[in-house]
Amino acid sequence: MSLSNQSLTRVVLAFVPERVNNRLRFGKPVHETILDRWRRTAHFSPGSIFCRICWLANDYGTTVWHLSVLQTGSAGQPLQRMAGVMPGALRLLHVSGELKVQQVLRLVDGIEALGIDPAAASPAYWQLLHNRLATREALPDYTVERHEAYLAGEVLR
Repeated sequence: MSLSNQSLTRVVLAFVPERVNNRLRFGKPVHETILDRWRRTAHFSPGSIFCRICWLANDYGTTVWHLSVLQTGSAGQPLQRMAGVMPGALRLLHVSGELKVQQVLRLVDGIEALGIDPAAASPAYWQLLHNRLATREALPDYTVERHEAYLAGEVLR
């Protein structure tokens, strides 16, 4: 591993059958560490985009649904603090509730159907989705044209 542990963002993931499922939906960690039979950590390099889904249940059914699309930061950059993400990340999109999480997952599936890795999609798209969900407006699909425009802009940076 070429990056120091201090420059990586560590994300705690957990799975306890029928109770807890904190997992990645997309994103490419530089490495993962298994802590025990229920927990592991994924480590991301600066600037990486990933999606974490948190699901909790009790004896009566699912109690919590969260989905966050996050972008890791670099040293000295202000980051948002959140449980299970050290030292923090930029929150591009965050939704709670089964219906909103399912809406976003359908859009992620649509991005993958285009042959695009959702982790390579424009950060501005995830922020737009967040804002549209917050205001209950129509959600735009991610298109090949939108992705090409994003990539062209990245070349100019």
